[in-house]
Amino acid sequence: MPQLTVNLDVDKIRDLVFQLPPADFIQLAEEIEARLETLEMMKLAESGFEEWNEPGEDIYDSDTEA
Repeated sequence: MPQLTVNLDVDKIRDLVFQLPPADFIQLAEEIEARLETLEMMKLAESGFEEWNEPGEDIYDSDTEA
């Protein structure tokens, strides 16, 4: 099946989203909010592991161990 590639900038996407019927707009907004919350939680959790990110502690980063 052929794939279609569309190049849209944020302004064009915003224009399209604002044309949605109210119920679809609300559903999309809720899904975007949930995704944003997930991203924020991941960012917050990542900061908790900074103390493990030290030189010499990267032995598990190697994909070429024998």
